[in-house]
Amino acid sequence: MSAPVFSVDDFHGALRALMPRGRVWNKDPDSVQDRTIGCFAPSYQRNSLAALNLVADAFPATALDLVPEWQATLGLPDPCAGNAPTLIQQRQQIVARLTDSGGQSAPYFIGLAAQLGYTVTITNDAPFRCGQSRCGQHLGDQDWFFFWTVTAPSYTTTPFLAGQSTAGDPLGSTGNAVLQCELQERQPAHTILQFSYV
Repeated sequence: MSAPVFSVDDFHGALRALMPRGRVWNKDPDSVQDRTIGCFAPSYQRNSLAALNLVADAFPATALDLVPEWQATLGLPDPCAGNAPTLIQQRQQIVARLTDSGGQSAPYFIGLAAQLGYTVTITNDAPFRCGQSRCGQHLGDQDWFFFWTVTAPSYTTTPFLAGQSTAGDPLGSTGNAVLQCELQERQPAHTILQFSYV
């Protein structure tokens, strides 16, 4: 059963019915008093719709009106998302930060990137060793133990999605700034993170 949605006329009728009886309380639809009561009906309808949307707003993946509150709780928006992130990008960052349990493994970083809307692979580098390494692998010394490379597409597109995007969002946006920023904030302190875009 869906929640009831009331119109402005429904609220106008309810407010009219709440008025006391008597000569002074004219209920004629053309009276000044009834038209004045009708001015309050749109406010009640907006509040009613906002209350119905509160359930969706309580979850960060579907939030609309409460996005600023979610962001304030998590220290967002940050410079990672740029000047005008889309609603979808804001939601993805909120969900990624809320569900982030921390970690240092490649699967952890791949999962974090997926929550942010990126598909990546991670390569842990090591120094070249005769008999163990293959042709095409990096040449380097012991410092290569601390390098790891995130490989991602050159352009990750975030499309405009009906029902999830809002008016004013671009029809599509590209960029990997959020991915780089979020992973660099979480990289283990003893490692060196590289990004490779293909």
